Amino acid sequence: ARFETCWPALMKDSHGVIIIFNPDLPSHLKEIEMWYSCFVQQQPLLDSQCLLVAHHKPGSAGDTENLSLAYPLNKLKLIHSNLEEDPEDVRMEFIKYFRSIITIINESREREEMSIIS
Repeated sequence: ARFETCWPALMKDSHGVIIIFNPDLPSHLKEIEMWYSCFVQQQPLLDSQCLLVAHHKPGSAGDTENLSLAYPLNKLKLIHSNLEEDPEDVRMEFIKYFRSIITIINESREREEMSIIS
């Protein structure tokens, strides 16, 4: 919270938001609602421009099945990262996410260009 004065600068012209949290900490589950509200809803960005990453520390139980997030977080793309077990899966999900952001940027640029022309 002490960095809140920097948030507008961080948000300016951003095209995507990745929120990484520790699903084993109940406080994190509350905090990600605040991050989502500030960085996604108030911008506004589309939900598809936001990626949630539940990062499981080495040796944690890593219960990926029972992590149920409340609305509106349950509408977001959620990936579980456990770099001990599946670094390749996480890499592929990041690549998919970045591709989707590039598509959104290109589409909005084309719309802008068309509006200038017409």
